[in-house]
Amino acid sequence: MSDELLIIIGLSLGGIGTVIGAAFVFIFKKRIPSQLNTIFLGFSAGVMIAASVWSLLIPAIEQAETVSPFENVAWLPALIGFLCGGLFLFAIDKIVPHLHGATNEEEGPHTRKLSRGWKLFLAMTIHNIPEGLAVGFAFGAALALQEQHATTSMTLIGAMALAIGMFIQNLPEGAAVSMPLFSETGSRRRAFNLGAFSGLVEPVFAVVGFFLAFEIVVLLPWLLAFAAGAMIYVVAEELIPGANSEENPHLGTFGVMAGFAIMMVLDVALG
Repeated sequence: MSDELLIIIGLSLGGIGTVIGAAFVFIFKKRIPSQLNTIFLGFSAGVMIAASVWSLLIPAIEQAETVSPFENVAWLPALIGFLCGGLFLFAIDKIVPHLHGATNEEEGPHTRKLSRGWKLFLAMTIHNIPEGLAVGFAFGAALALQEQHATTSMTLIGAMALAIGMFIQNLPEGAAVSMPLFSETGSRRRAFNLGAFSGLVEPVFAVVGFFLAFEIVVLLPWLLAFAAGAMIYVVAEELIPGANSEENPHLGTFGVMAGFAIMMVLDVALG
């Protein structure tokens, strides 16, 4: 497989996963069983935590070691980028009205012009931004370093491992937006369309991230850590609280463990 085809597939996988997940609305009658939803949330959290560490933060520190004047403080760009990523998502949370389906918490400016369904849609769209950036940064960095013949742990196959991880965890995320939308709209087709559309932002931001990382190699440590911080913000803000179900307290924990383990294996085995 050529590098170009590998990159195109990798940048598209996240959106494809969301579309497939949104199709769950045609399978389940009314809603996803609470036990399964708890596992899904935990699994997504585990994948994102592992991806943030293995695919983003560790490579960010490795790249900072090669950039003057950070050789002896390689953790600094990673730290600053990580915190900026979290602050970026925090700012979006305050600007865009949305509703976290997992915790039923509404954030952003209060408005009656948007229905509950549209607020759920906006929440999922926001969450897809850091995932798209993460995949794009990974592929852009890998290709740029490959063309420079640099010795690095970042490879296109490693970036594909991250893309596969995002694909897997977007399956339940697609369902998490389409099922509540069906309850709100009463139309499975409309719920599917909105759920699938929420995933389109991911490949769009993946392309943006790819060209940023490829063209501005010196910013790689900051960009990778930025994506990691944004993803961890999503995990701490919604996924973990949503997975801590009072009815099934351990299922979410097992989901986190499983998601982390699978993403870790993907990254190490393919990277």
